[in-house]
This record gives sequence, C-alpha cells and structure tokens, in this order.
Amino acid sequence: MMFLNFVFSNFVFKLDVIENYMFGFQDPASLVQEEIINFHHYMFIYLSFILVAVTWILYRIIVAFDRNTRVISHKFLVHGSLVEIIWTITPALILLSIAFPSFKLLYLIDEVIDPAITIKVIGHQWYWSYEYSDYVDFNGQTISYDSYMIKEEDLNVGDFRLLEVDNRLVVPVNTHVRVIITAADVLHSWAVPSLGIKLDAIPGRLNQTNLIADRVGVFYGQCSEICGINHAFMPIVVESVSLNKYCSHIDSLLHA
Repeated sequence: MMFLNFVFSNFVFKLDVIENYMFGFQDPASLVQEEIINFHHYMFIYLSFILVAVTWILYRIIVAFDRNTRVISHKFLVHGSLVEIIWTITPALILLSIAFPSFKLLYLIDEVIDPAITIKVIGHQWYWSYEYSDYVDFNGQTISYDSYMIKEEDLNVGDFRLLEVDNRLVVPVNTHVRVIITAADVLHSWAVPSLGIKLDAIPGRLNQTNLIADRVGVFYGQCSEICGINHAFMPIVVESVSLNKYCSHIDSLLHA
C-alpha cells in the first residue's frame, strides 16, 4: 500500500511536462498557476450558462415558433423596453463578476515585492542564458551559463525529447525569486506552464515576473514566441530543489 501511495502521488498527480494528446493544464507548482486554473474553471461556469441560454433561445426562435398559433404583437417586435433592459444589464453584471477575479490574478502575476533572489534570463537564437545576479565569484564575476537543448542521440533513458537541456535553471523551493527577462537578438518568450509563467523577452527591454515554486520538481517549458528557424529547439527546464541543495549548487558554480 505504501508503494502504491508513492507511485500515485509522484507519478499521477505530478504532470510537469506536456504529453501527447494532452487536454487540460499541467499540474500547478506555484500559487499563480493554481489561481490561473481556478479562474479558468470560474470562467467556464459562465460560458456554460451562456451557451445553454443562447442555444435555448435560438431553438425557441428557429424550431419551436409556429406563426399560425403564436402571434406576437407588432410592438414587441419593434420595441420592447423590458427585453432591452435585460439584455443590457445581464452582460454588464457578468462582465463585473469576471473583472474582479481577473484583476486580482493580474496583480498577483505582476507583483514583485522584496524578492530573495534575482535571476536574469536572456533569450538567444536559439538557446537561453541564465545569470544569478546576487552571487559573485573570487574574480568579481556573476554566475552565468548557457542552456542548450540536448540532441536526440545524446538523451538518456527516460529523458524527454526536445525538452531536456544541458544546464537547468535551479531555484530553491518556497522562495520568492524575481526573474528579469530580456533578449539579445529577436523576440523570444520564456514560458513554464507548471509555474504559471509566460513572459516576452524583448531586445533592449527588461521584463520582470515572480517565481515561487511550492514543491520540489523539474518543470519543463519552451520558447513561446516564433523567433526563427530553430524556434522549436530552445526548451526551458526549471528545477526546484531544497535550500540545502540549492546552496550546494551555487557553491559548485562559484568554484567551477
């Protein structure tokens, strides 16, 4: 039973990479992604009611109306104050009920307050560069490295094709990380679905977002802005580890 619980919790619910014929979201690994999924479900309720209502009205108008037995007064066809009030107020109320949670989610995504770590992400044709701006080695240089996709012939058993990289971006779990994103040549987009992040990398401009991974894991993403012939070959891999492992990783980079 313990083994089954381990398998169920670690392999069924931890879907952090896209799968063939996948329909739906990847499992959330941050509060932002959880809120995005909740907002999607919230919106779907409204969409379902609107679809049913419009379908019923069309059915009544097209199929169920019989001109020989149901005669409508000419004044209701030309002008109906009650109907106009209903179809004006109802959409306004629906938009208001959608606006408040969407604004809340928007501010949650954009808000960056007192981050513990700052990481700079630079998009290139066609790979990513990462820079830990808070750490300096003995030569006064910040930690920086490039991240390239691993070719198919170099993959190990169990690796994901077109998604594995040689150098992952390592972050500590449950830590507020500020991610500053830019590009060196053309437009790119740094997107990691499980973390609820998708931000454009624009040459000559710095965009920022927050990253707080709430569980340990490896999260996969891809460039989401068409940037050239090898656009599909610049994946993103973010690895969330414990604070001790993160400190060991930074120490190894400083003494590399």
